[in-house]
Amino acid sequence: MNSVEPRPLRFFHRGAVQSISGLPTTTTVLQYLREHAHCSGTKEGCAEGDCGACTVLVGELDAHGELQFSNVNACTQFLPTLDGKALLTVEDLGTPESLNPVQQALVECHGSQCGFCTPGFVMTLQACYERHGEAGTRPSRQQLADDLAGNLCRCTGYRPILDAGERMFELPAQHLQRAPIASALKSLQASPALHYEATSPAFADRMDSFDAPRTVAELAALCEAKPQARLLAGSTDIGLWVNKQFRDVGDLIYIGAVEALRTIRTEPFEGRAGLWIGAAATLEESWSAIAEAVPALRELWLRFASPPVRQAGTLGGNIANGSPIGDAAPALMALGARVVLRKGGLQRSLLLEDFYLDYMQNALQPGEFLEAMHLPLPDAHTSVRGYKIAKRYDSDISAVCAGLSLSLDPATREVHAARFAFGGMAATVRRATEAECAVVGQVWSEATARAAAHALARDFTPLSDMRASAAYRMKVAQNLFQRLWLETRPELALSPHHASVWQAVSFGRSPA
Repeated sequence: MNSVEPRPLRFFHRGAVQSISGLPTTTTVLQYLREHAHCSGTKEGCAEGDCGACTVLVGELDAHGELQFSNVNACTQFLPTLDGKALLTVEDLGTPESLNPVQQALVECHGSQCGFCTPGFVMTLQACYERHGEAGTRPSRQQLADDLAGNLCRCTGYRPILDAGERMFELPAQHLQRAPIASALKSLQASPALHYEATSPAFADRMDSFDAPRTVAELAALCEAKPQARLLAGSTDIGLWVNKQFRDVGDLIYIGAVEALRTIRTEPFEGRAGLWIGAAATLEESWSAIAEAVPALRELWLRFASPPVRQAGTLGGNIANGSPIGDAAPALMALGARVVLRKGGLQRSLLLEDFYLDYMQNALQPGEFLEAMHLPLPDAHTSVRGYKIAKRYDSDISAVCAGLSLSLDPATREVHAARFAFGGMAATVRRATEAECAVVGQVWSEATARAAAHALARDFTPLSDMRASAAYRMKVAQNLFQRLWLETRPELALSPHHASVWQAVSFGRSPA
């Protein structure tokens, strides 16, 4: 049906533009590197985006034509998503005879032992080195630790690696040569939108397609013409379907080349301040904007997956995926967000809680796609909190995630609106309506918070699984209302920093 002629995918790698044809559309960047480009420095560890051994840098031009680098997991990224971009691996840095500052610092600080994880650490540190070099800043030790949250080491531990992160800025500066990469990417912009075809790895007599439209109108037309095709954003989840479940995903429509869907802007929401977040905006960009507008959600941002996942994945993909343990939906639901859906030239919007119908089922119609999220921002009399309960601070799946919003009358402290949303407690992320009813119209007090906690048992009947038992989920969710009270009480309110168990056990994290 597609009138666009198939073409090879093209990207910059190893100092030149590479032109690739014939490889399956779901070939991962890691598979390409190790099996076809013979760049074996990039390692396969978990093959699901958790360990960071496969970290690479992806470069692309921003809206201003400036080259930006992101550290992402090669194991979950499909190769066609690199079209028009640059791919850098550990082979593009120093040589054994002439190490670059990142590599030299790891040697000097004894940051490598078995070495399997080291290329991933090098690439993450290189991204940090480039970002701060461009800004003329240096990261704190805690900022380095946050940047490295998606890289695991089982040999040296993290102290010498963090030492290396500090040491690399003390060595003679040596940054990536951006001009030739930017020049190559500008030349690639003249290529038509990607329509790529290759033989299906599941059926030898079938051709799979990969389309990367560049405008919303082109995307809408493709979705209507190919309603059976699967939309692909960051592939941080769909990549696992292929890697771990060996699923046949068929034709793919990639939204990452639609610049308009990557837009984040302020936009009024029903007479209030609001944020418009395009469906293809990365998780990192989206959460940065949300946390700037609602600082109390900053910890939820830092604990959402890991930097490589946030640099690739999108907020729209996370919301459309609809996982009952997704960390974005509770916070957005607490804010009162709406999803903007599009089919052809028609738009409609739904409250986020109305978008989810059942386990992994949503209100999207055939040929319809999620275009954006529209978030109202809280006023001065509304408190918003996001709480994540997991076994680890960094890069872990939630047992329970809560988004809690409370609007009070400033004179009487009576609750005139409440939005309590929980993930991990049911088949979908859902509002706790009984708990909300228990507080609305009441003076906000410790007793009111206890009433909300008690009512929560009427809202949810959680399940037991490998992450938590049903009893634990209910107890910890109820306890979060006590934390909400401690942080919002009129006298001696605790800051989120002082109410966090992770701070109390002295992990050295700063209140900022």
